[in-house]
Amino acid sequence: MDKSFKIYVVVFLLLILGYLYLESTKKQPINWFPSYAENHKIPYGTYVLRNELKTFLPNVTIDEIKIPPYIYLEDSTRTGTYFFADATINFGDAEFFRLMQFVKRGNDVFISTHGIQIDTLNFKTKRLVSDNLDEKVFFKFYNKAFKGKEFTFNRAFANQVFTKIDTLNTTVLGITGYVNANSERTEEGVNFVKFNYGKGHFYFHTFPEAFTNYSILNPEYEQHTANILSFVDSTKPFLWDSYYKTGKSGISSPMHYLLSSKYLKWAYYMALIGVLFFVIFEGKRKQRSIPVLTPLKNQTLAFTRTIANMYYEHQDHKNLAEFKISYLLEYIRTKLHIPTTSIDETFYKYVALRSGNTFEDVEKLFKLCDEIHLKNQISMDELIKLNKMIEKFKNTIQYGRK
Repeated sequence: MDKSFKIYVVVFLLLILGYLYLESTKKQPINWFPSYAENHKIPYGTYVLRNELKTFLPNVTIDEIKIPPYIYLEDSTRTGTYFFADATINFGDAEFFRLMQFVKRGNDVFISTHGIQIDTLNFKTKRLVSDNLDEKVFFKFYNKAFKGKEFTFNRAFANQVFTKIDTLNTTVLGITGYVNANSERTEEGVNFVKFNYGKGHFYFHTFPEAFTNYSILNPEYEQHTANILSFVDSTKPFLWDSYYKTGKSGISSPMHYLLSSKYLKWAYYMALIGVLFFVIFEGKRKQRSIPVLTPLKNQTLAFTRTIANMYYEHQDHKNLAEFKISYLLEYIRTKLHIPTTSIDETFYKYVALRSGNTFEDVEKLFKLCDEIHLKNQISMDELIKLNKMIEKFKNTIQYGRK
């Protein structure tokens, strides 16, 4: 290595180190990702609301719900106000039906989101669009206690309004729209309603940004959030939904944790660059070439077919069925990521939710497996029945059909 080349390498290293220093010390840009997660302190997280909820609702008890409403509301004795806030929320039909039954018993459900399918209750929404970029958005409550005060918001968002409501059972609580430079309203629509259902109420709200850190820490918007929460019945437990959130609720991997810290991230990058230089300067071949070995062929499928044919020819239907059941359990563990240590009703529910099969079909399949386990021998018809039920179960997962 000649002298000039060494100089180039030193200069290059100094440039890299200088770039890393500038990158590690510069001010980080604001993360505007709409996570709505209670552990996120970014502008569109809900960390402040979750920790200051007692300030807005001093007498209410608060529970965090980290499982789907479909499972949580299985217990019909649950009571309270179920609170959802996220950019979009997509309930399944069965899940929304449970929410309706929950409200019908005398509870409340508060949903603040830009996107939700609520055709079941005869509600439809559309996006309210302003033709003039200079116009400002406004929010106004119909409650006389707020004295007609209007609020605004200074960031772009999807301003949704209701285009269809059930007027017999719905009370309009608030509106939104746009005003021009002359304080004239150019667009207007309903964005906050209370829907009476059974003994309880649904609250539908289309501006979830009101519950984010950005709104609550801004003195101009904090009162708007307080006014919205004033409609919540403080005599009922407050059920905070932590399941339907766009943002991740925790560290998903060691690499995610490493890259989430500015200093750890740049230490990791510098280590990679160091490894790169080591490969460049120390990667010269110091041993003879390694011969290429052809890997062994995967004979698993052929072996499986041979074993299956052997059992079939010997009419050993029982052992063949046991193998198929074992393979089914392995398929559930690897594809659906559900443990199979305990086969009970909870197991049936999780398998049904993740596979697209009905609870009844899953239960029938594993009841048949239990019957086969208890028998010393089974007939060919029982083996064929088991095989058909397993294939139907897998086809529903792969193609989404029953």
